[in-house]
Amino acid sequence: MTTTIFPPHGRLMTKLTALGPYLRQQHSSEGYFFFDCLASCISAKKEPEEREFWGWWLILSATETGFEYRYFFGRYDSEGEWLKESVPAKHEQAVLQTLNDFYPKLTGLLQDELNLTVTPARELEEAELGSPA
Repeated sequence: MTTTIFPPHGRLMTKLTALGPYLRQQHSSEGYFFFDCLASCISAKKEPEEREFWGWWLILSATETGFEYRYFFGRYDSEGEWLKESVPAKHEQAVLQTLNDFYPKLTGLLQDELNLTVTPARELEEAELGSPA
């Protein structure tokens, strides 16, 4: 049996932050990482602080051998909260594209560089990431 060696939390935070503007450090903690993407602006006519976005958020939780993930689609409201909602068809491609671009970067770092597993959580309601559609 092999023992999984996790990098220290600070080093892992640095590496995950380097993936791009996805990691929300203030919502992350030891063994728990919160990523999101504001993929498509709902109305650019509003003042910047009042704008809402369609996008996704992904939660990565530590397991014995690596991490498991759950992700959701929805609306990022003007209060700075995610609301799980169906993304309208005209915004769906932009939202999916950003998630599909992010996931290989995440698994490349965790699996290939750090030798940690990345698996879907049992509670995952959406399609498994990285598998053919």
